[in-house]
Amino acid sequence: MTSTDISRILYGSPLAKPKPAKFAIAVLLVLVLISSYTLFTSLQSKITSPDGMRVMAIAFFWSALFSSGTVAILWFLDRREHESRWLYAIAFLWGTFIATGIALPFNQIIISTIADWVNAHPTVKDYLGANAGFKIAAPIAGPLVEEITKGAGVLLLFLLLRSEFDNARDGFIYGALIGAGFNFLESVHYVVSEYAKWGYAPWLIHIGARHALFGFAGHALYTGIFGLFLGLSRQTTRKWWRYTAPVVGWLLGFSAHFSQNISMLLVVMAQRSSGAAVSAVETPPLGLNMPGGLPFVLGWLAFSGSYVQKFLPFLLLVGFILWRSGVWERRVIRDELANEVEPVITPAEYEGVKRDRILRTRRIPGYNRRTAAALVRAQDELAFRKWRLKQQGQDIETDVLVASWRDQLMRLRESVEPTVALGGTV
Repeated sequence: MTSTDISRILYGSPLAKPKPAKFAIAVLLVLVLISSYTLFTSLQSKITSPDGMRVMAIAFFWSALFSSGTVAILWFLDRREHESRWLYAIAFLWGTFIATGIALPFNQIIISTIADWVNAHPTVKDYLGANAGFKIAAPIAGPLVEEITKGAGVLLLFLLLRSEFDNARDGFIYGALIGAGFNFLESVHYVVSEYAKWGYAPWLIHIGARHALFGFAGHALYTGIFGLFLGLSRQTTRKWWRYTAPVVGWLLGFSAHFSQNISMLLVVMAQRSSGAAVSAVETPPLGLNMPGGLPFVLGWLAFSGSYVQKFLPFLLLVGFILWRSGVWERRVIRDELANEVEPVITPAEYEGVKRDRILRTRRIPGYNRRTAAALVRAQDELAFRKWRLKQQGQDIETDVLVASWRDQLMRLRESVEPTVALGGTV
């Protein structure tokens, strides 16, 4: 990352000033230390043999592989205005270490408190059967604590890096990245925990199911929804929606998470209402298939299909807003580049802007792939910056970022000799 890239990311951010930056770094280091300690002690207590270490290493491998698929899909969604790879890494690592590590002790406190209450009420314990305390605690602790620790990361990006948080699509990408990071480590943690408890690793349940639907049937969806609505609040021109959208988004993400975690409790209550017996003895989880085999793939497909049904309203909402954000992006790019001239954009390139569609991303021929992508990104960034300035009633021609993107477009054209006539676009 160049100094220019860093300056753009930090433009207008409190982090551009030394004192706030040092304070933020100090707080971040404290959070990392706390999270690392809680995660290390939790995993260490469950790994008691070389076989446990082997299981953890395998779990890390498969969880990383599935998580890379989630990130790749987000990268494709972000293709018109790619955020910095550093921001991708920061968002993912917030979910992996900080959100997970901070959530773990709070989850345990809530679960232990509810378990103690259940043990003090034998009637409740008998009614719900084995692991009654966890069945009650799961829909409380998980959605409440985890959506706060993950959502805090999205909110910090929103508040501290305003120049990199333009719209609903940006918000969904940041939120889903944090959720994917959380899911990456949580999957490993559950595999290791179950192995320590039962002597085998339920791969299908904790790798296949948790990464079902390419990772968008869990934490990436929950926190992605919050980020999506944060982005809407940045994108909208309606003042009332600017302040209510984040609240609505968090509640929707919480609701999606709650609907998943309450499943065990609902199953038990359905059994009781039908007169069926509920076991008082905890049974080991199913799903012994190792990733990579046909049974595992079929199980992954089955979980993905069931989650489409379970989360259908949330998936439809996300899909609709992402589609509308794509329409908004193309309109802003088309409108704000209309009055630009060479070297910012050529007439032929602007024709490509007008032809851009939902699954068709414009490219500029005549340059090597890297330079062509940099040209498109700089043009798109310039368009979004101009739109933002207009909404804020600020002067476009005196803005530092506008000048910076125009200068970069000039330098890009001067640094590389086109192989065909300048301005050809497909």
